[in-house]
Amino acid sequence: MSEVVLFHHVQGLTDGVRSFAEQLRQAGHIVHTPDVFDGRTFATLEEGMAFARETGFGALGERGVAAGEAFPARVVYAGISFGVMAAQQLAQTRPGAGGALLISACLPFSEFGEAWPAGVPVQVHGKESDEFFDEDLEAARALVASTDDAELFLYPGEEHLFTDASLPAYDADATAILVARVLSFLGRS
Repeated sequence: MSEVVLFHHVQGLTDGVRSFAEQLRQAGHIVHTPDVFDGRTFATLEEGMAFARETGFGALGERGVAAGEAFPARVVYAGISFGVMAAQQLAQTRPGAGGALLISACLPFSEFGEAWPAGVPVQVHGKESDEFFDEDLEAARALVASTDDAELFLYPGEEHLFTDASLPAYDADATAILVARVLSFLGRS
């Protein structure tokens, strides 16, 4: 059993993010879902991005990091798209991190240090033709090339928030494969 802190995407802590967390709980893991948007959710990516720009990406990132620091150090930090910012920062900078799950996004590991931390396993998941993930694919490949503890999984399709069952972008088949890979990862963490 692993303990996971799952950070939501830019549309907020939607029913689909809660459902994803519940799938991990049903497999026996403890999953926390901090809400850095204070209960606000958005119908579209554009509305969520407008809110994030208005509030400030840095301020929201700080909320996520502060929320993550409230949990024991040995957790797995997970993020979906926008939530990857906090998850990756915590996994790379908080001593004792149990791992990282980066879904639909990946930042250059150099944003938070000179190298990915030794002994911190990481999985990166994204869609092959997702225009947003395409911007992060080079960073994901560089991360995987930098450590033996990293895996990159690409799924067919272009949907960005494909793991969120409450959104039109949801891809049940890809999500089922992703969840199986995540559960295997958590079983090793």
